Amino acid sequence: MAITQVAVYAHLTAADIEALGRELDAMRQDILDQRGARDTTYIRRTIAFQRILDAAARLTICFGRTKASWLLGTAGLATAKSIENMELGHNVCHGQWDWMNDPEIHSSTWEWDMAGLSSQWRYAHNYRHHVFTNVLGMDEDIGFGVIRVTRDERWRPAHLLQPLQNLLLAATFEWGIAVHDLYSERDRAATPAQKSAQIRELVKKIARQAGKDYVLFPAFSGRRWRRTLAANASANIMRNLWAYLVIFCGHFPDGAEKFAPTVVEHETKPEWYLRQMLGTANFSAGPLLAFLSGNLCYQIEHHLFPDLPSNRYAEIAVRVRALCDKYDLPYTSGSLLRQYLLTLRTIHKLALPDSFLIATSDDAPETASERKFDGADASDTDRSLGRSGLRTALRRAGRGRYGRHIVDTSRVTMSRYRPIRIESADSGSRQGRRP
Repeated sequence: MAITQVAVYAHLTAADIEALGRELDAMRQDILDQRGARDTTYIRRTIAFQRILDAAARLTICFGRTKASWLLGTAGLATAKSIENMELGHNVCHGQWDWMNDPEIHSSTWEWDMAGLSSQWRYAHNYRHHVFTNVLGMDEDIGFGVIRVTRDERWRPAHLLQPLQNLLLAATFEWGIAVHDLYSERDRAATPAQKSAQIRELVKKIARQAGKDYVLFPAFSGRRWRRTLAANASANIMRNLWAYLVIFCGHFPDGAEKFAPTVVEHETKPEWYLRQMLGTANFSAGPLLAFLSGNLCYQIEHHLFPDLPSNRYAEIAVRVRALCDKYDLPYTSGSLLRQYLLTLRTIHKLALPDSFLIATSDDAPETASERKFDGADASDTDRSLGRSGLRTALRRAGRGRYGRHIVDTSRVTMSRYRPIRIESADSGSRQGRRP
């Protein structure tokens, strides 16, 4: 089911992968060498814009007299919250701006405008998700523990409800992430006292967040408190829906592959790079949509270089796409609508028992492995491309060049991902690098 041999699936030799790694290392170093005033100006202007927009939206909500002013203020507040969460909070907590040595925008000090604690998120996301991207039992972001997105997870009757669970998760995304991060953090806690302390810290953060949005700002509005309360609740839901959409479109459409735990045993950095390229997906976006998504429309580039400034991802994407052409690798991308429709198809399809599904578990859009190419002649080279890699192999497979579907009844399916206990001495410092 999941990919067990990344090089075999990618149709690359060891020399190819090493060469790919060297080119990506050079690309990273180029951006590190270029960081400077342009990037500093960008992040400071972004912070200023977000805060001005937030203040203007709240004033419009509070003092506006019409329904149109309420709608405008609520939309502005939702936009400000989205920018704070994704272009600021997410990227700051990745350490993208630590090089500036500014305590205001340092990964160790930033606390974002959402229910979860940034410190707990850094371990669950920066370390568990980015280091072990899409590795079963190690990356807890595969379906976030509530959605079945791969056939490597055994079907259970409760999965029949996952279309509804998906809608609930979308509307309450910040709360789902807060609980998700807490359990990830608790998994590495050594003692019950530490686990209790983590829960208390999260409860305090939730109290502060709820108090700000649902008590403090409504109280400032006096007799119009209902108007402010409704606007704040609506803005939070809109922000949740947008964050959910961006994250799901980067991780669960067709082409975002899953991997067996064995792939990280003795994994080299070039092999880690390749896994990131195969395990993530982009969606097409212009400058405005990219900004509103925290530049996470460039999910492939973000997973390759999670601690490089997000405003650089657009230029990095041009070079990464060229590398994919050079090594005949797929560059998984599509419109936002297309990527989400593919994701929805997976969510609704995998709500059903496997016996209702048509494609095999090695050759399905949402779950594939190197077995889908069994029987193919790996030495058959596409001379027009100068290299026969995964992109050519997938094209041929789509045309039926590889013939039959493969069924291997000897596989062991995981009844439920049992997360492997992973320790990190410094969870905040792990920026998507292999340990």
